[in-house]
Amino acid sequence: MQKRTLGNGLEVSALGLGCMGMSHAYGVFPDRKEMISLLHASVERGITFFDTAEVYGPFTNEDLVGEGLAAVRDRVVIATKFGFRIENGKQVPGLDSRPEHIRAVAEASLKRLRTDHIDLFYQHRVDPEVPIEDVAGAVGELIREGKVRHFGMSEAAAATIRRAHAVQPVTALQSEYSLWWRRPEVEVLPTLEELGIGFVPYSPLGRGFLTGTMDANTKFESNDFRNTLPRFSEEARAANQALVERIAAVAKDKRATPAQIALAWLLAQKPWIVPIPGTTKLSRLEENIEAASIALSADDLADISRAAESVPIEGDRYTAQVEAMTNR
Repeated sequence: MQKRTLGNGLEVSALGLGCMGMSHAYGVFPDRKEMISLLHASVERGITFFDTAEVYGPFTNEDLVGEGLAAVRDRVVIATKFGFRIENGKQVPGLDSRPEHIRAVAEASLKRLRTDHIDLFYQHRVDPEVPIEDVAGAVGELIREGKVRHFGMSEAAAATIRRAHAVQPVTALQSEYSLWWRRPEVEVLPTLEELGIGFVPYSPLGRGFLTGTMDANTKFESNDFRNTLPRFSEEARAANQALVERIAAVAKDKRATPAQIALAWLLAQKPWIVPIPGTTKLSRLEENIEAASIALSADDLADISRAAESVPIEGDRYTAQVEAMTNR
């Protein structure tokens, strides 16, 4: 697979693998051994960039990724995150990016990941109670100690990114970006380009919706977090199906799948964008990887953008409470 560079020299595969769904958020989880096999298969097929977080589980996802990648640690880049509050093994409301907490999270994550360094350490959400300069400074100390190699942020506003970057260079921003969520194009992407910061879109396939494998009649497991998202109500899915149909029409002309077109479109936006689609299935992994070899012309990109813009997206991406933690 082709490589791309995030920020100040972090080289990764053009597509990464979001590991959250292997043990968090999407209902019933696959067998652990199967997921370790999938991690191995990802590396064999050229994926070098793996995304996890302490809050996924909590803790179980880091432990899974650590075990699955231990034998190939020198060949891969592992990103994890800090910033949510976890008590007695459960996520509780609120954020915590105090410097002492950042250090404690780093130490615990290193053990679960079975490694001596974290390649990319993201602030999961901006904590309004802690100056971003203090956050950047705390991660900078960990970088100087060799425990962390690169500083990242997630769902941060452009002005906050600038403040953090002035203290400790930000290597990458991870935020949602796809054909049905394009808000980063307004202020964030121009800021990243100016500052030389890479961009890692999460949910590049719209949490599965843009793959064309679900519709208004799709039923989710009772503990699948999509049940809580306005954009995944039956009414919203029925309305948003028009977007998938338009993407599917483009895909048919390119002899590709809707998922591959959605990923290829992202890859074509900037050479420093590295999407991290998640999956628990080998067939989907291979489908996603093939997207990196799809060449879209300027006319193709214009057609895809026009198709996406012709469909008003129904439903907010998060609840108001969760959305309040983004873009700040």
